[in-house]
Amino acid sequence: MGLGERGRTSPLIIPGMIDPHVHLRDLDWVHKGTFASETAAALAGGYWAVLDMPNTPPPTIDQPALARKLEAIGAGARCDWGVYFGASQADNTAIYPAVAGRVCGLKIYNNATTGTLLLDDQAARAAHFRAWPAGKVIAVHAEGETVADILALVRLTGRHTHFCHISTAEEIALLRAAKADGLPVSIGVTPHHLYLTERDVQTLGALGRMKPELKTEADRAALWDAVTDGTVDVIESDHAPHTLAEKDGDPPPFGVPGLETTLPLLVTALRAGRLTAERLIALLATNAQRIFGVLPPPETYTVVDLNASYVIACERLHTACGWSPFEGMRVMGQVRRVVVRGQTVFDGERVLAAPGSGRGLFGERS
Repeated sequence: MGLGERGRTSPLIIPGMIDPHVHLRDLDWVHKGTFASETAAALAGGYWAVLDMPNTPPPTIDQPALARKLEAIGAGARCDWGVYFGASQADNTAIYPAVAGRVCGLKIYNNATTGTLLLDDQAARAAHFRAWPAGKVIAVHAEGETVADILALVRLTGRHTHFCHISTAEEIALLRAAKADGLPVSIGVTPHHLYLTERDVQTLGALGRMKPELKTEADRAALWDAVTDGTVDVIESDHAPHTLAEKDGDPPPFGVPGLETTLPLLVTALRAGRLTAERLIALLATNAQRIFGVLPPPETYTVVDLNASYVIACERLHTACGWSPFEGMRVMGQVRRVVVRGQTVFDGERVLAAPGSGRGLFGERS
């Protein structure tokens, strides 16, 4: 980021933005979004690639479900992609060697979340940790005291473990200490936990309902400290769209969209002096590339206008759900161009990539 005439900043070039935590829907939840619609949102948000979680039904916990998902995402995705395999309560560890090369990692749900993949028995968790091939990431949903339980398994097995959507000061303290001890862990934090707190639920209602829930102002401050001091590795959207009709239900489902708002929220922090440009690039691109062992292809980058100031408006979003908890917020930073393999796939207004033009990063259509 450089200064131009009259203090204006020059465009920021980000090499290969990747979001390692999205729920693209499709399959049995096609009414919420499709691989085509949500990867269009990814491109509009500046991303080259996304990694999709396994809990959209049918859950990706066996070979037929994986085959179905790979076929569907291959036919629909407009950006590059990978998918996670899910650890099952029914013990699917025997097939791990056969599937590990086709996925970006294993996801283990250790606290209540959307779907039926909860593993709350420590011995069962240990079996999954031991069975997953070394060298492939294990991503975990772990909250509160469960973070310490999972760190015990990291110490036991030495498996690289990515802690998704960390949301409290207590969790950050445990993970900061684990990093100081040299444990192979990485940390993801979402924009909604950085910008919203439990007080916002009073205004947002169901649109502020997600897992993990929004936390206190003290927790939010601890997350920002960890983002700025380098403890946090990745800002991940946890993009999880639901229809507005579903959000009006009783009870409303957990989850919010985020692929198109993550970058401007981080640029807003950059322009406010909370981040450097180098740190933003690490949080949105190069750290996730390192953690998951992928590199963007040549001539793959995002051009961001750091001077653009605008209000987030739902009618401009590409996600099929058509809403955002950040609607009405003024932000800085607009995606002007996304280039993948030398081809412009988003021109600042239109997604130009066709469904199925995205490529798999982990053994399928690579």
